[in-house]
Amino acid sequence: MEKSNLRERVLVELEKLISLSCKNPTASKRYQQLHIALLKKYYNATNVTIDYHRHRIQMEVIQDESVYDPKRVNTYLPTIYTNLLFKNLRSFLATCIEKDNKSVGFYSQLLKMFGTKQKGLELV
Repeated sequence: MEKSNLRERVLVELEKLISLSCKNPTASKRYQQLHIALLKKYYNATNVTIDYHRHRIQMEVIQDESVYDPKRVNTYLPTIYTNLLFKNLRSFLATCIEKDNKSVGFYSQLLKMFGTKQKGLELV
């Protein structure tokens, strides 16, 4: 039960951080990095760029991870160029939140990096 409560706290704090970051996303480079990190995680993407004025996200989504080998330099990974449009950035990023254990652990690390006031958010 405590694990479930912790999971909910992490997800609530992440949603608060997303809401805060979307009020004026171009004001802080850190908020832009947060948005890119969330998109990279959700879409398994590389080379993510966000055009906040035109409401456009450009990225390369990795097509097949089976060719990835951590023991050697990967000079080629098959990717698909993607150009996404969004109406509301906060809503769009909120749909990118996953609730599995691995994702919640990643979000916990993001919250730690962005210095949220919630201390003690650690996965057990």
